[in-house]
Amino acid sequence: MEAAKSLKVNGQRIVVAVDESEESMFALQWCLSNLTSPDTKNTLILLYVKPSPAISISSFDAPGYVFSSDVISAMEKHGKDLVSAVMKRAEAVYAKFNTNVNLERVVGRGDAKNVICRTVEKLEADTLVMGCHGYGFFQRALLGSVSDYCAKYAKCPVVIVKQP
Repeated sequence: MEAAKSLKVNGQRIVVAVDESEESMFALQWCLSNLTSPDTKNTLILLYVKPSPAISISSFDAPGYVFSSDVISAMEKHGKDLVSAVMKRAEAVYAKFNTNVNLERVVGRGDAKNVICRTVEKLEADTLVMGCHGYGFFQRALLGSVSDYCAKYAKCPVVIVKQP
C-alpha cells in the first residue's frame, strides 16, 4: 500500500490500454483506485488499438477479391462502433470514481503491442497500465503476449494488472 501511495504524484501521464475485455476494464478500475486520488492532477489516457484489417478493404487492392463500397462502409462503421463502445465502457468506469484526472482518448491502428509501445513513447507517458488475459504457456507461445512485450519494450514503467 505504501508503494501505491508513493506513485500518486501530481502531473503524471498515465496510459491505460483498453479493449473489449473485462481484464482491461479491471486494469482501469485498479489504476483509478491506486494511482489517482481526488487531489492529483494526473492525465489519464485511454488507448484503444484497432487491429489492422485481416483483408484489404480497398476495392482494388486485394487480388481476386472485390468488395463493394457497401461492404467497405459496413466494415468501417463496425470498427467505429467498436471503438465507441469500448470508450463508453471505459468512461463509465471512470465516472464511478471521484477523481480530478484529466481524461483523454487515443485510438491507434495496427499490431497492439507495437502501437502501444510507440504511443507511450510519443505521449511521453510516465506509466502504462494494462490488463492481463491470463493465457497459459502454450497460448502465450502461439499468440504472443501483448503485456509481456510491452513490459520489455515500453519506454516507461508498466503495470500489468491481473484479476484475482
